[in-house]
Amino acid sequence: MRLAEKTAIVTGGGSGFGAGIVRKFAAEGAAVIVADINLQAARDVAAEFGGIAAEVDVADGTSVAALAAAHPAPDIFVNNAGITHLPKPMEEVTEAEFDRVLAVNAKSVYLTARHFVPGMKARGAGAILNIASTAGVSPRPNLNWYNASKGWMITATKAMAVELAPHGIRVNALNPVAGETPLLASFMGEDTPEMRAKFLSTIPLGRFSQPEDLGNAAAFLCSDEASMITGVAMEVDGGRCI
Repeated sequence: MRLAEKTAIVTGGGSGFGAGIVRKFAAEGAAVIVADINLQAARDVAAEFGGIAAEVDVADGTSVAALAAAHPAPDIFVNNAGITHLPKPMEEVTEAEFDRVLAVNAKSVYLTARHFVPGMKARGAGAILNIASTAGVSPRPNLNWYNASKGWMITATKAMAVELAPHGIRVNALNPVAGETPLLASFMGEDTPEMRAKFLSTIPLGRFSQPEDLGNAAAFLCSDEASMITGVAMEVDGGRCI
């Protein structure tokens, strides 16, 4: 029960890595708000442990402000919601696709910081966790602007950690490799046995990141056991970035 008496908000908590983090946090004793643009998905996950579901569009300032008004100053905030564009040459990604990827993957971190950091500062404590990607460390061709958005998130994590440390707020990131989530088919372009085998051949441990892997790592970084850890972008990737 390493997160007992803690309150956590997890964006994109209705599926994939976010749901894995939510379930682990709940198992470790946290009161979890499952925030997702898909309210029904959030409700389904929250119902598993008596949690709270909240609808949010992390790319929209008004929506994030409403989330903060309803659930101010959590002990833990996880920026997990994210999207990608389909694999294609960088010059073929449309402006609308680019804007959406940067809004959901990058602007969201700014918006949640704007609305949740003040409460954490007032309390003098807090943990923020950003779910980045191995794509921000070891970019893959044809996912150029997604790669860039995750690199931005890693740098933002370190900058936030330095600025917020004097206020007792720790900020870390996790870098998963492709995993069993709704985004897997988008990363690969097509979900076929051949494409999966190609992806898996680049991962020394020979498997994708699972939601449970991210949940375990997230629970550690957001717990008091990691009280001396801030500004870290931890790879949960089976050795992909070695």
